Amino acid sequence: MGSTVERVRPKMMTVVAIMAGLLPILWGTGTGSEVMSRIAAPMVGGMISSTVLTLAVIPAIYALVKQWRLAKGLEG
Repeated sequence: MGSTVERVRPKMMTVVAIMAGLLPILWGTGTGSEVMSRIAAPMVGGMISSTVLTLAVIPAIYALVKQWRLAKGLEG
């Protein structure tokens, strides 16, 4: 889980920067905003889901597999 701790700051900086650019597009009301919000909405969802996967789900699965392998005696 050590590598996850090292990745939190760079990942969050990237997510915040991208979201700061996408949210005004998503909430915009000007000309062409209907088309742009349709593009921005899936990108916002993708950023949120990739952040959760990168920082929580994948390390949890790795820990479970590692624990299972240690219990089976496959790793020393």
